[in-house]
Amino acid sequence: MISQNIRSLREHEGFTQEGLANQLGVARQTVAKWEVGEAVPDLENVQALADLFNVSIDDLVKHDEIAEGYPVPPRGKHIFGVVRVGERGQIVIPKRAREVFDIHPGTELLVLGDESQGIGMQKVEDAVAMMEQFGRAISERQ
Repeated sequence: MISQNIRSLREHEGFTQEGLANQLGVARQTVAKWEVGEAVPDLENVQALADLFNVSIDDLVKHDEIAEGYPVPPRGKHIFGVVRVGERGQIVIPKRAREVFDIHPGTELLVLGDESQGIGMQKVEDAVAMMEQFGRAISERQ
């Protein structure tokens, strides 16, 4: 998977193998071997690749574009899957999303909407903290 991800990310970013090699301080042949699976980058180069392409190391190494149906997502961006709205408007938030965002029974979520961009949710405690920070910033300016 890492070989496919390196090639896909390199092409998406418009790098040649030579250009990527120059960015990382390795030979073009090294990049070519990574892309065909003859070799794998060491940890230092995995970190450099993840930073350069703004993806997580986990996704760089394990993401399967063919199985998932989409390329490696940018760091911090997630596709958790599809949910179905129940008869009374209820949805089940996917387990991985609950883990990533520390959502557990009793967590209150603020539902936001923009008719041109869709629906979003944020933990109420995070929204309150953000508003308090905003209030402090306004007070300091005055």
